[in-house]
Amino acid sequence: MDLRIGIQNSPRELAFETSQTAAEVEQAVAAALSGQAPVLRLTDAKGTVYVVPAAALAYVEIGTEEARRIGFVG
Repeated sequence: MDLRIGIQNSPRELAFETSQTAAEVEQAVAAALSGQAPVLRLTDAKGTVYVVPAAALAYVEIGTEEARRIGFVG
């Protein structure tokens, strides 16, 4: 699934693919925004860990869990 995370006062966004489900990502974001966790911690498909302070989150865009198609569309 594709994720895009906007960070306050930063002109760039974090964009990466993760193997986590949409429900897992949504739960982590909700915990960070409610104050249960001081940071949003997510792992991409290659194992890289991203840690963003909860206070700096501007938005989190959760993409679809659909697998990419390979080949020609007929």
